[in-house]
Amino acid sequence: MFDELSYDRRRFLRDAAAGAAAVSTAGLAAGAPARAATTAATTGTARSGAVSFRWWGTSGWRIDIGDRTVLVDPYLSRYDTGLFTGAFDEETPLTVRPTVIDRLVDRAENILVTHTHWDHFNDVPYIAERTGARVIGTLTAYHLGLASGLPSGQLAPVRGGEVLDFGAYTVEVVSSLHSRNGAWSMAFPGVRVSRPPKPEKISDLPEGDTLAYQIRVDGGPSVFFMGASDFAERNLVGLAPDVAMVASAATTSTADYVPRLMAALDHPKVVVPVHWDNFETPLTNPPTVAPNDRRRLDDLIAAVRKASPRSRVLVPEYHTAYRF
Repeated sequence: MFDELSYDRRRFLRDAAAGAAAVSTAGLAAGAPARAATTAATTGTARSGAVSFRWWGTSGWRIDIGDRTVLVDPYLSRYDTGLFTGAFDEETPLTVRPTVIDRLVDRAENILVTHTHWDHFNDVPYIAERTGARVIGTLTAYHLGLASGLPSGQLAPVRGGEVLDFGAYTVEVVSSLHSRNGAWSMAFPGVRVSRPPKPEKISDLPEGDTLAYQIRVDGGPSVFFMGASDFAERNLVGLAPDVAMVASAATTSTADYVPRLMAALDHPKVVVPVHWDNFETPLTNPPTVAPNDRRRLDDLIAAVRKASPRSRVLVPEYHTAYRF
């Protein structure tokens, strides 16, 4: 049972802080990306004390908190597996593109992994090795990190329920669920309970259980991050984020997805749809969107507006620095 006084304080702080969020929803009915009214240049070093959120496609984010950087599911290599052309090949070799990654990742102290499918975990070992970042994720992420050559001291296994204090911000780990396909199943289910051989192909990276995260910035916003479009609603009670990064549902297999999610999160002031772009194309604006995904994005926007009419919807563009 959560502390009601703490919960009420969270709601008060959220409502006070998020009331000033500069977000426009103009043009969303036509599917045009909305943009934060206050954005920063996509290059350069964040000024001391500034907090910005940059979308890197799929459910990937770069969060700069002053001169400190947190990444969520950073998948930048974005290579072709045939997924978006009807020729999906589960034997596709894992590929890392340093020339793409190195332009965007100059530093990181923590990498938050929601689950270990290739479109979330593929680039994590390379980025962690290059930057020295700590990898926070499931036990599967821990064992896959070891298999990829990372030292155990750089890997932080979590299960959900942890609240990790990093001074300028905290990371709350939330046990979550992966989305279901049209057959009420998923690609590459399973976990790794011990260190496997080094992963070589995309099917070597299973779902490995799914987490969500909430980052609370000291003196700033609380932001909830999803990597897949399902959740255990009882695990979300009391989070009450200012901003929710919500994964677009690929199917209707999860019942009442948006209404339950908005209620469980106490109707966030800002909702940001993610995981709707074609993540096998380069990270250039405007994002490439398959026709089916465009329809699902429009459906998500409509569902949020219906279930949580006071929430603002921000459809992000790549690399743009949003401040809430």
